[in-house]
Amino acid sequence: MNANNTLIIDNREIPLNGERNLLEVARKAGIEIPTFCYHSELSIYGACRMCLVEVEGRGIVASCSTPPAPGMVVKSTTAEIRKLRRINLELLLAAHNRECTTCGKSGACSLQNLSRTMGVDSIRYKHYPHDEKRDTSSLSLIRDPAKCVLCGDCVRFCDEIQSVGAIDFAYRGAQTQVVPAFHKGLAEVDCVNCGQCARVCPTGALTLRPEIESVWEDLNDENTVIVAQVAPAIRVAIGEHFGMPEGEITTGMIATALHRLGFDKVYDTCFTADLTVLEEGTEFLNRVASGGKLPLFTSCCPAWVKFVEQYYPDLLDNVSTCKSPQQMFGALAREMLPGQLQIGDKRLSIVSVMPCTAKKYEARRKEFADKNGIADVNHVITTQELAQMIDSAGIRFNSLKPSEFDDPFGTASGAGTIFGLSGGVTEAVVRYVHEKVEGKPFDAKLPVKETKLKGVREITLNIGGNEIKTAVVYGLAAAREICRQVRAGTCQYSIIEVMACPGGCINGAGQPVSYNPEVIRRRGESLYAIDRTSEHRTSQSNPALIETYEKVLGKAGGPLSHKLLHTHYIARRRFTGDGIEVTGAVDKPAVTVEVCLGTNCCLHGAHDLLNQVTRYVINDSLQSHVSVKAGFCFERCGESPVVRLNGTILGHATFEKIKEFIENNVAKENLEKVT
Repeated sequence: MNANNTLIIDNREIPLNGERNLLEVARKAGIEIPTFCYHSELSIYGACRMCLVEVEGRGIVASCSTPPAPGMVVKSTTAEIRKLRRINLELLLAAHNRECTTCGKSGACSLQNLSRTMGVDSIRYKHYPHDEKRDTSSLSLIRDPAKCVLCGDCVRFCDEIQSVGAIDFAYRGAQTQVVPAFHKGLAEVDCVNCGQCARVCPTGALTLRPEIESVWEDLNDENTVIVAQVAPAIRVAIGEHFGMPEGEITTGMIATALHRLGFDKVYDTCFTADLTVLEEGTEFLNRVASGGKLPLFTSCCPAWVKFVEQYYPDLLDNVSTCKSPQQMFGALAREMLPGQLQIGDKRLSIVSVMPCTAKKYEARRKEFADKNGIADVNHVITTQELAQMIDSAGIRFNSLKPSEFDDPFGTASGAGTIFGLSGGVTEAVVRYVHEKVEGKPFDAKLPVKETKLKGVREITLNIGGNEIKTAVVYGLAAAREICRQVRAGTCQYSIIEVMACPGGCINGAGQPVSYNPEVIRRRGESLYAIDRTSEHRTSQSNPALIETYEKVLGKAGGPLSHKLLHTHYIARRRFTGDGIEVTGAVDKPAVTVEVCLGTNCCLHGAHDLLNQVTRYVINDSLQSHVSVKAGFCFERCGESPVVRLNGTILGHATFEKIKEFIENNVAKENLEKVT
């Protein structure tokens, strides 16, 4: 050990190896220093002050924001340190809603765990919990401000990794809160439902929106035939909840558990992942042959799809028309199962078991429902929710004997299985396209190359004499940069796979929470282990899929395939709901002026226009007649700036036109009062 490159922590000599801070050095040495606001993938914030340590010659510092230096002598558990940590913890608890037994994070809450490990059995400070209402507007998440400890983890992840910024700090001092813009609900702002904010949240301030009770209702309904589909990432993660090793493969045990819960049939979403490969691969080859739009973006990740709808609607023609495997399953099951299962007058309920919170939102999209409003997928539960159901049913998961998934959607290839991790979709499609063009299987290792852009890897292959470059992207901040390149015409890729969650679905917000990159790596290795040992390693060799095309769908990209398995996405407003009052609420105003403050309108003078109208209304004492609001995207971006006047859209709006409208309508109101 080089003494010139070591430091001392709690009388132990620890070598340095490029760690950013003392906290990372301590954890590498197996010394667990408590923290709320530290995540290695995020910027250093240093707000919670739980990670205090004492450095000889410097005094007490936050270990997360103190760079290590050779020769440092650090103590992490002195009496003074323990006292300060306990004070900080008690202050957090004093401001916290402590209804732990009914909290969705109970058992996985950092505040709860630290209180136990630090022996907090009383709180010396007055209890003054927040009284903000819960936000239940989102289909994917629940936000409970009363449980927020202001660590900023959610804010930084949404901004730094996803570049969305759907939530942020508001106000100052004791009034500080973490809220969506303008105090709107999460469903009304540009949240993409990835749920990573809930994954990094140390308390119950952000949790997954549960659907367990709805599933139990269907399981107990004698007039309902209920089936489940299980995503690939579930089989390498759910075991962690039951104390099994990280990455343990539990495929057959999951099938057995779901049957024990009462599901009539249990199917594998890897089957429709194989289906996606053929449809998406065919779409790519058709675009190449016809000179269609390239690059082709994948469409498996619903958080990514909503992101591109909101921020890059001009690139929607580049997004694959293929539905995700979840939605392909829903559509195909409703086409095939009523006859095969002889459902008759009974209701068919389809439940997805997914690693992802955005899948809950995706299942409720109007594109994925029939003309009567019946969704292709009725309920979406996460890995965490399935584990909770297994626990509540008294099933001893660890002792279950494996069973097979049911036909006709129970057989899958290794290519379908690796959909669960970043890069898996690309590799599966490459295996299909290569064999389709070259006439022989692709059995080489993909030449994956890291790029300078974090979250982006690239693969270059020669297929049919043509060089094809593909990109594998995770994190929407990285996706945003790639979209900018596509817009600018500098993108060299032909296929671009995008997943919102770092590492892909194996690290989805619905999985058992782990902040250890090694755990995520093991999950990915397990999916590849399944792939390596699969009887069929390419989607096109899946016999069940071949039979489905022969008997039901016809051919990949054919008429029925397009009807059931493809869709189109639309430009989507980033903000919804009512506009924000600028001049104060008015009871039955004669005129309501709502100025769009979307990006395009602001670039064309909307902000100045809003100020002009506001000054005019105030200076002329028209507040009792005119309501002025700030609105968000009226979906007429080509006519910026856009204003809504009493519900009617006015494009290319000017102050003079708005003033004339106000004067005419106020004069009309006054005339009506006189007469």
